Formats: sequence, C-alpha cells, structure tokens
Amino acid sequence: MSEKKDVIQQTTEEARVLAVQLISNATYGSLAVLDPATGRPSVTRVAITTDTDNTPLLLASGLATHTPALDANPVCSLLLGEPADKGDPLVHPRITLACSAEKFMRGQEGYQRLRDLFLEKRPKVKLYIDLGDFVIFRLNVESAGLNGGFGKAFHLKTEDIVLPQ
Repeated sequence: MSEKKDVIQQTTEEARVLAVQLISNATYGSLAVLDPATGRPSVTRVAITTDTDNTPLLLASGLATHTPALDANPVCSLLLGEPADKGDPLVHPRITLACSAEKFMRGQEGYQRLRDLFLEKRPKVKLYIDLGDFVIFRLNVESAGLNGGFGKAFHLKTEDIVLPQ
C-alpha cells in the first residue's frame, strides 16, 4: 500500500495575504451552525463585514434560525470566497473559518462601536440594523482552511488571519 501524500502545504506569506484579502473583501458568506432543534448542521447565507482586526462580524435577526443556534452553541464555520463568472468554481480561492461566535446586543459594551463600523462599511444595513431583534455576532477565528485554488491547500492559525491591533 502506498503512503498517503499530505496535500496541505507549508503556510506562506502569499497564503496569509490571500486569506486576509478573502476575509476583508467579503460582503457575505455561508455560515454553518448546529441546529439545536434537530442536532444537525445547518448552513445559511449571511451578510458580513469585518472588525478593525479583520475578525468577521455578522448582523443577525432574532427571527433567523442561525441566531438561536449560535445562542445555544457558539461554535460555527464561515465559508468565504466566490468564483468568477467563468470557469470551474473549484479553482477559485476560498477560505473556511472555524469560529466561536460572541454576541453583542444593543446597550451592551462594545455594541455601539460594532454597529457604527457595520454602518460605515455596509451602509445599506441602515434599513434594518436598528430593528429590535437585530444583534451583532463577532466570529472569533480559531483556525482556518484556505484553498487558494487547485493544489494550493493551507491550514492557517488565528495569527495568520487576525491583524494585530
């Protein structure tokens, strides 16, 4: 039997730069949570922006199924990166972030700064950010898997992605 080849490459500066760009340029992503009602994974598309250190921020309604899921279990994953209009979608860069969600509610310390940042970066959320059931989740990155395109796979650590303050 032949030995299985490790396809994960040594993390490079190029991989770090690509990861930071994929996160900072994203306006939406696919959020995976564990549904407390069924115990099964659930995935949804969410609008995001980033905090000043490049940590993803998620604006969520209490009506969305992922909000009670994150309340019950803050462990989640966020997939970012979109394919170009043409070509095989699997050759385009993407990153999966393993995160722990931290909830910020209106009146809580830190909420106003995150709200203002969200509005600054994504002005269209003004339509609903102040509705009573909306909260902000900071998706604290614990690790990541970067697929930089065909044959370019990397495991990344928090310090590879989150920018020093």
